[in-house]
Amino acid sequence: MRLYKFVASLAITLALVYGLDHRWEVGGSPIPPLGRFLDPFQGFWHNLEPAAPHREASLSIPGLQAAVTVSFDSLNIPHIFAPDEASLYFAQGYITAQSRLWQMEFQTHAAAGRVSEITGPGPQNAVLDYDRGQRRLGLVFGAVKAQQAFEGNPQTRAMVEQYTAGINAYIQSLHYADLPFEYKLLHYAPEPWSNFKCALLLKSMAQSLNLDDKDMEMTTALKAFGLDNVELLYPDREAVSDPIVDKPGGWKFNPVTLDSVPSALPPELIGIKKLPHADPTTGSNNWAVSGSKTASGAPLLCSDPHLNLSLPSLWYCIQLSAPGVNTLGASLPGAPGVIIGCNDSVAWGETNAQRDLEDWFKITFQDKTHAKYMLDGNWVDTKKVVESFKVRGTEVFYDTVLYTHWGPVTYDETYHPESNQKYYAFRWISHDASNEFLAFYKLNRAHNYADYMAALDHYEAPAQNFVFASTAGDIAMRVQGKYPVRRALEGKFVMDGTRSANGWQAFIPFDQNVMDKNPARGFVSSANQIPADATYPYYITGNSFEAYRNRRINTLLAGMQHVTPADMMKMQTDNFNMPASEGLPYFLKALDSMKLSPTEKKARDLLASWNFINDKTSEGASYFECWFDHLTPMLWDEMTRIAISYPTTYQTLYLLKQNPALPFFDIQGTPEKETAKEVLQKAFVKSVAYVEAWKKEHGSARVDWGDYKDGYVGHIMRVPALGVHVKAGGNHDIINAHSRTHGPSWRMITSLEKSGVKMWGIYPGGQSGNPGSAHFKDMLQPWVDGQYFPIPFLRSSATQDQAISFTTQLNPVQP
Repeated sequence: MRLYKFVASLAITLALVYGLDHRWEVGGSPIPPLGRFLDPFQGFWHNLEPAAPHREASLSIPGLQAAVTVSFDSLNIPHIFAPDEASLYFAQGYITAQSRLWQMEFQTHAAAGRVSEITGPGPQNAVLDYDRGQRRLGLVFGAVKAQQAFEGNPQTRAMVEQYTAGINAYIQSLHYADLPFEYKLLHYAPEPWSNFKCALLLKSMAQSLNLDDKDMEMTTALKAFGLDNVELLYPDREAVSDPIVDKPGGWKFNPVTLDSVPSALPPELIGIKKLPHADPTTGSNNWAVSGSKTASGAPLLCSDPHLNLSLPSLWYCIQLSAPGVNTLGASLPGAPGVIIGCNDSVAWGETNAQRDLEDWFKITFQDKTHAKYMLDGNWVDTKKVVESFKVRGTEVFYDTVLYTHWGPVTYDETYHPESNQKYYAFRWISHDASNEFLAFYKLNRAHNYADYMAALDHYEAPAQNFVFASTAGDIAMRVQGKYPVRRALEGKFVMDGTRSANGWQAFIPFDQNVMDKNPARGFVSSANQIPADATYPYYITGNSFEAYRNRRINTLLAGMQHVTPADMMKMQTDNFNMPASEGLPYFLKALDSMKLSPTEKKARDLLASWNFINDKTSEGASYFECWFDHLTPMLWDEMTRIAISYPTTYQTLYLLKQNPALPFFDIQGTPEKETAKEVLQKAFVKSVAYVEAWKKEHGSARVDWGDYKDGYVGHIMRVPALGVHVKAGGNHDIINAHSRTHGPSWRMITSLEKSGVKMWGIYPGGQSGNPGSAHFKDMLQPWVDGQYFPIPFLRSSATQDQAISFTTQLNPVQP
């Protein structure tokens, strides 16, 4: 009996040791070795930081060339002062990795199609499928060329190499107890950083900003509805003014023209399902106000890029100072320099230009081997690239991707063979070699307008609207990118890939891009709207230009004088709903009061008294947004049936008012023929019923917009326990463009005063990437509440500022 108990106890002990020291999967989800994960000395408990965590007064770091001073302010923003550039970027890499290492690695794994190395293939191979899609879109293909470009320039090569060395110095200092929480949860360790990963990060951003392609959808629409209806429903230029630069007849240059003008339409139209694309609410605002309109007499520059909101935050605020540079603002973890910010003399910010910079070409193969394809009357060799995926917990997966003159063939009989998108090659501007690091390197050091213009000559993709202001008093806007010269309708539909003449033949010279300096109105602005008036001599097509935020911004700025930073803060958080102001009166007139129930009449009366402001406590906002959300699928049920996007909000409202009997408004599933009035009535009844059901489900007598919208900032690993629900105002098409999961990812205001540039900023999260840190989300609620923090802009490491809470010295290891 005693032997039996011993054997049983030993077996249980061994089983526990094995079970707690091995990784498991439940339902396709990885479970870490719980023994190490729960270890009170080295496990996830070690990642819980006290409110005032201990910092070393000095650190000795191998590879660092000279001593660097790093001062942290109360928000945990590092202010780095170095005696030379090499030490500056080394320190930036080291300090950024201290706060955001896991985020940096996970994002670049996602860009490279390597997530399944960490998580395994996922349920129904979903993660592996995502990885294959990333490779097949050519993100790695483009990153290789980007790396070659920045390593070919001595300044950017040195900058990236030192940044990479700093990250690796931090990685090499880590023990298991020091690993970020997510490494322990997923049970893996960081791999060495590389210059290539910096290039991958740029391509990841390009994918977020410039991969909202609609060629497939428009080709489907062309087949289903005909060209006249496509131009009616999806016009290149909507019937609303206020472009970024509006100077009819003022374009004083000789545009590039093309000798050959082949048909831009494919000779054979095929129904093609739409591709997954970027969230339509992704956008941005930026503007600069001349000193002639400000209280201080100095220009004010404001920027708030709208992106998917996540924890850790997309941005990492930092100051970088060395001889020849002193810059402050938002950096991207994984890339050196400051992306949106200021220095002693200038400030800048970006919004997405929304231009169409990707095309699809139908490939004609010689036979089923796909070894050759037709191009200009000849059978040309296909390049076959074998991609390997080291999928965790299973065998290596191999995928063969076909490359053509145009780019990779994304879908074929081995990848989503059920798709009608098979055998189309993808041409994307971000596949081309470019060196955006050089543009930001020079922007960080710019002294004036001429320096700003020279820096942007190195910026190609993704296309952005760069706002500018300087202490000298200049303000400017430049719609910068590498834009193909397009023929009418070219790029709006898929094209015939058998003729090279159908591709991009020339690019718009940079000095002919849309730009403006010191306009008479006293401000420049952009909000993802169409870049120029109709007299601009190049054909412009894009992925849904904005039509509301830009007009609201320009209306407010035009009416302002003696503008202060506080005015700009109020404006960035403005919740006025212009679509509602232009559409709701028409909607209400369409309702037949005799057919409304008492509950519906109450909702109508509430809407009639609403002030068109989407504050978080507004009930009118909830009723309107719910009504519009029920209306659009009823109006555009034809688009739902063939899986293409609806016309824009502006075009929907325009057609409702201008053409209420449009045949598209007839609901396909009913025997009667509806016009706009009947559809508005039906959508209203359904929306009121939906709101009443929501109230009942939530046990609430009210339907406040912030509760109804249910804003959510999720962890990038999609762990629900690490996400945060927020009650906030705003929405898409509003200056405060906070929809449920997207919104202003970094709000920045700068005052370009000659006595010293000042900055205020905030983003929805915090400086730390550690969920156990007080700085993981300490700025989130202030961001929701519309608050800002002054960001100290130190002039030297000896500058005293009450916001500085701790200073540490990074020292080279002495031989």
